[in-house]
Amino acid sequence: MKRFIHLLPVFALCAAMFAQEAGPGAPLRLSPDEAVEMAIKNNLSLESARVSAGTKKRASDLSWNQFIPSVTVAGSFIADNESSTVNGFLPLDLSEFTQLGLSQYDVWGVVPYSVKAPRTHIAGSIQASIVLSVAMIESMNLLKLDYHGGLLSYEKAKAQLERDIRKAYNNMLLLQENINLLNESFTAAGRRVQMARANYNAGLAPELTLLQAQVAMENMKPTIDQVENAYRLSMAQFAMFLGMGYDTPFELVPNDGKAAFIPLDVRELISKAASGKPDIQELRNSILMLQSARKARFNSLLPFLNLSWGSTSAFIGDPWKDRWNNSSLWQKSGSLTISLGLRLHSLLPFGEDYQGIKNMDDQIRGANIGLAQMIQGTEIEIYNTVLSLEKTRITSQAQTQTVNLAERAYRLTEQAYRAGLQDLLQVQNAELELKQARVSVLEQHFNYLNGLIDLEYSIGVPFGTLSPNGNN
Repeated sequence: MKRFIHLLPVFALCAAMFAQEAGPGAPLRLSPDEAVEMAIKNNLSLESARVSAGTKKRASDLSWNQFIPSVTVAGSFIADNESSTVNGFLPLDLSEFTQLGLSQYDVWGVVPYSVKAPRTHIAGSIQASIVLSVAMIESMNLLKLDYHGGLLSYEKAKAQLERDIRKAYNNMLLLQENINLLNESFTAAGRRVQMARANYNAGLAPELTLLQAQVAMENMKPTIDQVENAYRLSMAQFAMFLGMGYDTPFELVPNDGKAAFIPLDVRELISKAASGKPDIQELRNSILMLQSARKARFNSLLPFLNLSWGSTSAFIGDPWKDRWNNSSLWQKSGSLTISLGLRLHSLLPFGEDYQGIKNMDDQIRGANIGLAQMIQGTEIEIYNTVLSLEKTRITSQAQTQTVNLAERAYRLTEQAYRAGLQDLLQVQNAELELKQARVSVLEQHFNYLNGLIDLEYSIGVPFGTLSPNGNN
């Protein structure tokens, strides 16, 4: 303990140095997988879907509670408007006759009596009843399907969130690369200003060349500011996805810049999408729910069993004067009823119940048509995505060669400008072509990655399945 106390100042000093090094605004370094994990934990929209799924799970787990009888216990205080008279008979007191020498077996009888009943009474009752039908069993199945639909909705929202997070991550990386290219171009423009000033001071170039170089450098600043503002806005939206403050700084893991092109089988992808796409799974579960609801409504037309039991106890004496434990002042009644019923009006083919079943048949038929249309639309969507990915692959490979040629042309042009053999406009044109080629390659690379993410969502497979390098 003494050693620990002596080391406390050292620990405090180390903690202070670490806090000073990290700083209050130190960026949070996140990989795509870490960003997805944080978004799943903190995103408010996904939390809403999670709560909804939990509600449906509780309803499904307790679907048996419809078999619990309804029990009602009630107590009543009754005040009659008018007083009443209670008439009855009492048995004879045989002790008086035995004194006269008669045996109790020789005398038997009752005497009438009349008593004015009190105006106030108390009573208690208990009622229990339950209605049993075949439709109750199907309603339990409907709740289970509803819970399954809630899980599908949650998984769909989760997949959509992960898709959006990964695409937003790639878009921010693309903006970072664009900013880096613009900064490199700005640095190169600064070098040209220095070269133009040196040539002007040496009398090798006119003042117009120096002014043109300075104007070209200054014209790049608004473009850089615009891209940086777009990057900051994307970072704020990304923080919102993760459930954090809009001003939270992030440090992204840089991309290797090489797209991992993979062969894609359209038929296999379409086959997977027909059973794995979240939208298709959700619609199929909706059709199953409609079929279950239709079955439950039809079963409600069958006979039902009604069980009820009730008991009532009333105190006929004066609750303020008489003793409550006097059993002769309590009147009890009760009954057990078992009845089998059938709603005859529901059997009419033109009645409301039968027409409701017909309407549900139409809804099921329309939902199946919508499912077929969705599957066809998914086939076209996947085919179009695969064609776009193939086009991106071909374009990216061709533009990679263009970047190599543009870099060589820019180097030669800049060397000629340094030697006074080329003017500034030719250097600017060569740099612009190089920058456009680099940006185009970057865009094709990230377009291919985002296309794979969309394709993975469409066929319902985990993200990173189609890319050998996972997220990169």
